[in-house]
Amino acid sequence: MIKNYYLGIDIGGTKCAVVVGDDNFKIYKKIQFPTRTNERNWNEVLEEFFFNIENLFKTYPQEKLKGIGISCGGPLDSKKGMIYSPPNLPGWDDVPIVEIFYKKYGIPVAVQNDANACALAEWLLGAGKGTQNMIFLTFGTGMGAGLILNGQLYTGTNDLGGEVGHIRMEKNGPIGFGKAGSFEGFCSGGGIAQLAKTVVKEKLSVGEKVYFCKNKSELNNITAKSVAVAAQNGDKIALEIIKISAEYLGWGLAVLIDILNPECIVIGSIYSRNEKLFKAHVDRILSEEAISSALKVCKIKPAQLDESIGDFAALCVALNNK
Repeated sequence: MIKNYYLGIDIGGTKCAVVVGDDNFKIYKKIQFPTRTNERNWNEVLEEFFFNIENLFKTYPQEKLKGIGISCGGPLDSKKGMIYSPPNLPGWDDVPIVEIFYKKYGIPVAVQNDANACALAEWLLGAGKGTQNMIFLTFGTGMGAGLILNGQLYTGTNDLGGEVGHIRMEKNGPIGFGKAGSFEGFCSGGGIAQLAKTVVKEKLSVGEKVYFCKNKSELNNITAKSVAVAAQNGDKIALEIIKISAEYLGWGLAVLIDILNPECIVIGSIYSRNEKLFKAHVDRILSEEAISSALKVCKIKPAQLDESIGDFAALCVALNNK
């Protein structure tokens, strides 16, 4: 029979989930459902959460529920427990999410943005386990970061600590985080796709063959995944595109290493799936750019939790709030 347990609430633009787990990071149950933001408001989405939680209480007694952790895309304020109009959740304006769940269940509730929640997961049981100073980089749809400093999650004055994707890398370049030439512009799924379209368009204009995009009508079909697959198969143009992204990743990492002096930088999604394509370029740039003694004590690691990170992230927000 399960003893005390915690709930992880994952709120995403496409899908939501409730996870039941204990303080040993064992997950007992997961319920997932589509968010359907185009059809319903936040109240209706929360009602589906409550419905699923009530059903869980039939198996997992409510009196043994000791905490709730919520992971959600920002902007949000973890100290005030508020969600402020995330781009992937239209209509979720000034939602007092922590107060709502606390009033409903009367137990400790905490919320973090998804990058911070994933950072907690990789720190507590993933690639950053055992460290005191760790940076987690999402490197997925966007480029966000979660910062573990001196053994604690650091969120900044108003939860904007770790917004590394906004850093200016070049005056012009792929657009990410609303800024051309940003770190997110060069190092994210959307950014790599933009970069690839620019490079491929130039190649096609001078009559060069591009095997993963045969003509200009196919430009809009290019994705970071299609570039990575072509690069894995040895395509020279795809490898050239990955090299550009990898070099900017190296420059961005050098800045973080010089400023924060971490033991470990854990990188998720695109990097973790394609480490072999990125690593040599990243290592070369780091050896040129970072303070050598800081680089010597910092390991660059792919995220360890892979596709299961979302299952653990919200649960870890609850456990970090104990």
